[in-house]
Amino acid sequence: MSNNPYIPFEAEVKKVHQETEGARAIKTFTMQFKDKNVQKEFKQQPGQCAMIGIPGVGESMISICSSPTQKGSLQFSIMKMGKVTSAMHELEEGDTAMIRGPYGKAFPIDAWKGKKILCIGGGIGLAPLRPIINYVRDNRDDYAGLDIIYGARTPADLVFVDELKELQKKKTAKVHLTVDVESEGWKGNVGFVPQYLLDLKPAPKDTIAITCGPPIMIKFVLENLVKLKFKDDQIFTTLENRMKCGIGKCGKCNVGEVYVCKDGPVFSCAQYKLLLPDM
Repeated sequence: MSNNPYIPFEAEVKKVHQETEGARAIKTFTMQFKDKNVQKEFKQQPGQCAMIGIPGVGESMISICSSPTQKGSLQFSIMKMGKVTSAMHELEEGDTAMIRGPYGKAFPIDAWKGKKILCIGGGIGLAPLRPIINYVRDNRDDYAGLDIIYGARTPADLVFVDELKELQKKKTAKVHLTVDVESEGWKGNVGFVPQYLLDLKPAPKDTIAITCGPPIMIKFVLENLVKLKFKDDQIFTTLENRMKCGIGKCGKCNVGEVYVCKDGPVFSCAQYKLLLPDM
């Protein structure tokens, strides 16, 4: 496999799963490089991204939502938003896409061994957290526990619902779901994720908190974690939505002197606070 980050490789779509419907529908794609050596040498870590391209249409930077413990394929959850992602939503099993990467700094998952992991997500923001969730699931003896707080506007907007139910059923994780608005048939919590976090009052001792979602959600989640006595070095977030070229050449992801694609997209709370004046 070439080390040139500009070179894309052909990947076959092996499976397409419809997560949500509507104007901004979300689909999860399972892809496999056609060259087995490329698949073997593509070693991503939780938090990293890849550039997915549709020939004749363009490319988009997408979070890899599968864990490195999942061998033989990669997964990407993609929201239909623009020209490129709309073209991706037309992909079917057997079709070909181009992938290059992986890009960005990963979550320091190995440094968190022995800690409890708290994942806090909103909407499609659960996708970048899913590799952490599945990595901890597959290495349960290395971590003290796994808690998930996740919300979306309505029950129909929640992603990976079956997986979350399975984690709860097997007692692999404590899963707390919430929706923004009252919905017929919904028996879970109603309210925004930051407030639900305060209501649940997770203990900060020996816990690492990771959050991803809409920028306004991240802002209030970080503030509320501090209220709950979490220290800055216990809190992490990801700004992968700002990434463009992935290699620090286009300059579109810079925040002040920081290039999100090279210095991130993963940042500790302390690092995030330094970026705020330039965001």
